[in-house]
Amino acid sequence: MGTRTSGRIVLPKNPAELLDLATKIYKKHQIDGENSPLKAQQDFNWSVEGPKVAPCKSNHEKAEEAAKQAEQLYRQRDIDLPAVKAIVQNSAQVLKSIYAKNPKVLGEYGFVVDDSKMAKKPNIE
Repeated sequence: MGTRTSGRIVLPKNPAELLDLATKIYKKHQIDGENSPLKAQQDFNWSVEGPKVAPCKSNHEKAEEAAKQAEQLYRQRDIDLPAVKAIVQNSAQVLKSIYAKNPKVLGEYGFVVDDSKMAKKPNIE
């Protein structure tokens, strides 16, 4: 038979699980009251930090919900984005052909017209 170890404590890495654990610890600390062994801590105080757990957990849940909503909105955006990009590109080509002698007119439509000459790429061999 193997010998027993003193036990390894596994702390959650996931914020939601950590906040759940903190909630349980704080509740037990409150139930124990003056007899709570956690009052022996020198650098930390559950009376100060404990009340922060609930709002922290609430903010985490709101952030998770916002992330889900953002993901849905991005998916909806991505449905129409290719068509929008295509019509913008096509409009630029049409306007450039119409105003071939004066492409700066495209600026009136919101396009950025760069008429400077492109620098030649250095020949690296």
